[in-house]
Amino acid sequence: MRRKGPPRRIRREEPYKVNELIEAHQVRVVGESAKGEVYPTIKAVQMAKDEGLDLVEISPKADPPVCKIIDYSKFKYEQKKKQKEIKSKAQKTVIKEIRFGPNTDEHDYNFKLKHAIKFLEDGAKVKSYVHFAGRSIVFKDRGEILLLKFAQALEDYGKVEQLPKLEGKRMFLIVSPKQKK
Repeated sequence: MRRKGPPRRIRREEPYKVNELIEAHQVRVVGESAKGEVYPTIKAVQMAKDEGLDLVEISPKADPPVCKIIDYSKFKYEQKKKQKEIKSKAQKTVIKEIRFGPNTDEHDYNFKLKHAIKFLEDGAKVKSYVHFAGRSIVFKDRGEILLLKFAQALEDYGKVEQLPKLEGKRMFLIVSPKQKK
């Protein structure tokens, strides 16, 4: 039997315990008006309500748990803002791929080399590989020589993270950009 009406919203559990949800009998209260003293939970909640604020359990593992008298919605907003800032500062790694064949001629090689240099200067990793199609797998040594030559040409722009390695029909080489000083 299907339920009629709008779909139910799933409530996410709050990360902090607030006011009456605090289970400890005694808590250490911190905040602008409190001096870090231990109070019974009921009295601490009443103190917070008298100020028009909430009692929020900040450190539940402490003995006794540490609670702060603050505006909970404002506190949650600040926490979200901090998380967003941390996320935006996290560095995202971009990997650019460059494909060669075992019989890549000099002009194509130079063209792809210029692209790889630009990618490394922009801060992206370069994953270059030689794809062996059909019977060209017998030219594994040509592919390895080509990738080593490529790595040597990129020496000034990046460092080799992984030397040429054959996986299936592809031989990979990974070069990461040099750190800027």
